[in-house]
Amino acid sequence: MAAAATLGYPQSPSPVAVTAVSSVTTPDQDQLLQRRLQQDSILLAGKTIYLNPFLYWRRFDANTDRWLREPGQLEEEQIQANRGRFYPELAWELLSDDERQVKDGAVEMFLKSLELISTFNPELTAGQLLEVERKMAVTKKKAFERWVDRSLRRREQAEAKARRRFDRERMLRSWFEWASLDVTRQALLPAAALLVLAAGAGWWFGSQQSCRQMIINPGLTLPSR
Repeated sequence: MAAAATLGYPQSPSPVAVTAVSSVTTPDQDQLLQRRLQQDSILLAGKTIYLNPFLYWRRFDANTDRWLREPGQLEEEQIQANRGRFYPELAWELLSDDERQVKDGAVEMFLKSLELISTFNPELTAGQLLEVERKMAVTKKKAFERWVDRSLRRREQAEAKARRRFDRERMLRSWFEWASLDVTRQALLPAAALLVLAAGAGWWFGSQQSCRQMIINPGLTLPSR
């Protein structure tokens, strides 16, 4: 599970997997694993409910996976209406644009996660879903913010790369269109002819210089008297 691994979340383990991991990890590592599992789940009516939405990835189709991973899938009005639900302590008007974008993305992740949890656990009551939401607000806030921040950065990099490729293609297309114009060809023809003549003259002059014999005056030696 690539997404869960990126967040630092362990996959949903089977009893055999837990035994195997415990046999090869140190006590500190085992405690860290158990703590992460506790943060990613809640026990309700004897059933473990996973709070990390990526732990349901085996039950996703491609559209649901893309809907969960990509920010901006929910309406902006819906996200703004739920800001105080998950960030009651924030003064949103004091946040920078980048901070507000990350926080809004985290609110979107909360809403998506709760929808997935209620879909895959239809037996949960309204009170139990409220318990899920309260624990998520405590344990998942920073993780969702990190996930959204990385997703937004990847999107910006992809958009910048696409813009550079588009600019290069547009420049080449413009150059070829300019070179194919009749006026351009007529203007370039004399310049090309002059260039050919200059190259020919240079070659001829160079060949003449290399073939010219150099006359050396040996000088005369007068006999001594």
